Amino acid sequence: MGQDIRKLLRDDLNATKGQMPEGHEARFLNKLDDVMPVKKTSNSKLWLNIAAAIVVLLAVAFGFYKFSMKSEVLPVNENTVVQVKSLGDISPDLKKVEDYYLANINLELSKVQITPENKELFDGYVLRLEELNKEYNQLFLELTENGPTAETIDALIDNLKIRLNLLYRLKEQLNTLNSSNQSQLL
Repeated sequence: MGQDIRKLLRDDLNATKGQMPEGHEARFLNKLDDVMPVKKTSNSKLWLNIAAAIVVLLAVAFGFYKFSMKSEVLPVNENTVVQVKSLGDISPDLKKVEDYYLANINLELSKVQITPENKELFDGYVLRLEELNKEYNQLFLELTENGPTAETIDALIDNLKIRLNLLYRLKEQLNTLNSSNQSQLL
């Protein structure tokens, strides 16, 4: 029942040593062409595809350019409006610093809980924050008019630091006020 596989392979190799019949390759290629015909692309479709790809690339590039060139508009007075540069126009690292401080300022503002007892304290800090924001906008105008200088950039970053520190102090004072109110209730 069991046959030696080596003997079977040797016999098979001896049987297939013959040559293929005449025209076998040609018949095989004809059958292959019948089953899978070669599609030829027309030149007009090729050019149309290339043109469409170029139009899409140009549209994406234009959109990116417009998005990256977006700058802030600040009113100088009632009749004048100025396009303002941002820190991101100067350096991507400065943009990261600005985004970091602004995100933290907004985060701290969102954490503040206003109650009737602390509303007056909060309003005082908000007025100071508005003054700092006006100074920040003036610094941006100076940056736009005079170009980037180390003093202007330092002043912009210091303004952001002051605003963040002001919010930290507000938070500390609110915590002190809340703890004193709770100790009075006990």
